[in-house]
Amino acid sequence: MAQLVRAASLTHYSEVARAVGLDPLRMLADAGLGPGMLREPDLKIPAERVGRLLEASAAASGVESFGLRMAESRQLSNLGPVGLLIRDQPTLRDSLAVLVRYQVLLNSSLSLMVEEAAGVVVIREEVMVGGAQPVRQSIELALGVMMRLLRQFLGAGWHPRRVCFAHPPPRDAGTHLRVFGPCVEFDHDFNGIVCARADLDARNASADPAMARYAQQLLDATAEPPAPTIAQDVRRTVLLLLPSGRCSIEQVAEHLGVVCRTVQRRLADEGSSFSSLVNDVRVELATRHVIETDRPLTDVALLLGFSAPSGFSRWYHGQFGCSPKQSRAERGAIRRAARGGRAAG
Repeated sequence: MAQLVRAASLTHYSEVARAVGLDPLRMLADAGLGPGMLREPDLKIPAERVGRLLEASAAASGVESFGLRMAESRQLSNLGPVGLLIRDQPTLRDSLAVLVRYQVLLNSSLSLMVEEAAGVVVIREEVMVGGAQPVRQSIELALGVMMRLLRQFLGAGWHPRRVCFAHPPPRDAGTHLRVFGPCVEFDHDFNGIVCARADLDARNASADPAMARYAQQLLDATAEPPAPTIAQDVRRTVLLLLPSGRCSIEQVAEHLGVVCRTVQRRLADEGSSFSSLVNDVRVELATRHVIETDRPLTDVALLLGFSAPSGFSRWYHGQFGCSPKQSRAERGAIRRAARGGRAAG
């Protein structure tokens, strides 16, 4: 099933593209997206094409923070009726609960999880669109938008304890420092924002209960989120839990609020299995971390939930027909050849 996202995800695309010297209409066309999508925020479009557009725009402009720049001017109103409901919740905790509930309406390729422990909150976000497509720009856009939401409640001067990205640092981190402050970390084992638990209980002085009821009625009448399949729920949970090493079927079932047998039975009814879903997620993450980054392979093994590099290597060879080191060597050869071709031209 194709992952879809509201066309509102392209808000401010044209402005950022022009600012970095790109023709937005040409870039949209190259990604298989029509210009009319910019005028129809509620239209659902393939997340894969949006991700491809952002990555191509960053590459063509040489601006590694392209997606993050799009996030800088986002407002809750860009989320449509969901944004209205989020805006008028009594606390930040309530607003995040609304976002988790309706996330599938906004972007079905984005997985969101809020974890609390020992006075600390971790807001994890992961993007999966299928295949070997890079997702750096989509992840940075998502975390940038999340930062805007948090500051809507906590004030423009608020800073989280940490902002973590699984991908490598950019050559110039100026935009990241401007958006997130000095607490940005790269090459981490997850993508997310870490803050104090007390921040979630911040009261929203401007909350309007009447408007919240109206927004809820509007959503209930016109945009009740479709019931996800158990496979979709398991896939999103695996994506978020795999790097932590807490990704057994028992732990996934506990997170979903059901027993293990229920997960197995419902997956079987849908023609799937827990092991096949875990494998699918690992294949996409392996492609992302082995091919697209220079992260140590021992770290990649842990990110994919392997306790030992040897187990990761055997699995990788079974999936791709070569070792992770061979994949990286081939990638390096392709890049050197591309650089040589450009120099000769």
